[in-house]
Amino acid sequence: MSLNNEVLNCIHERRSTRKFTEQQISSEQLDALLDAAIWAPSGGNNQSWLFTAIQKKSVLLHLNQLVCEGFQHWIPDDDYPGKHAMKKRSKQEGYNFYHNAPTLIIASNKPNYENAMADCALALQNIFLGAQSLGLGSCYINQLHWLRNDPNVRSYLLEMGIPKENTICACAAVGFIGKASPVPARKDGTIQIIR
Repeated sequence: MSLNNEVLNCIHERRSTRKFTEQQISSEQLDALLDAAIWAPSGGNNQSWLFTAIQKKSVLLHLNQLVCEGFQHWIPDDDYPGKHAMKKRSKQEGYNFYHNAPTLIIASNKPNYENAMADCALALQNIFLGAQSLGLGSCYINQLHWLRNDPNVRSYLLEMGIPKENTICACAAVGFIGKASPVPARKDGTIQIIR
């Protein structure tokens, strides 16, 4: 690629981090990431999302326990290999759905809103690129979306102030990088240009 700048370089250098240090990110860093999220585009400029950042370790560990328990009776609704792998992995000792990141940002949105997932995904990408620009690692987390209807998980999320009617779209695990991820190859045949 011949053109590059700070933004394009950030896109190329970002990786999904799955091993974080225990060091918590600063309040300024968290504020910057949440601000980046709310500046993402949204359908009709609805901005109907809600971002809930959790940094309290005991809350994160309890949520992880509920996710592990929820996976035991959860039945995947499609053949996506990641779902089956996570269900199996959740039975293993030491499983942690957010990779032990010190910060987890949950993106939820209004129910029965066609753009709910798209809006939140765009906002999370802003978080991931913002994290990269700040020297932080991040990872897209699906498990709370998969278990969004689990009564115990939902009850705990309600305690955190996430409205019971909100759909849980996805999460961002954020923290300092404990182990750098390798550069993944890009697949061929994924771009078409019609001129």
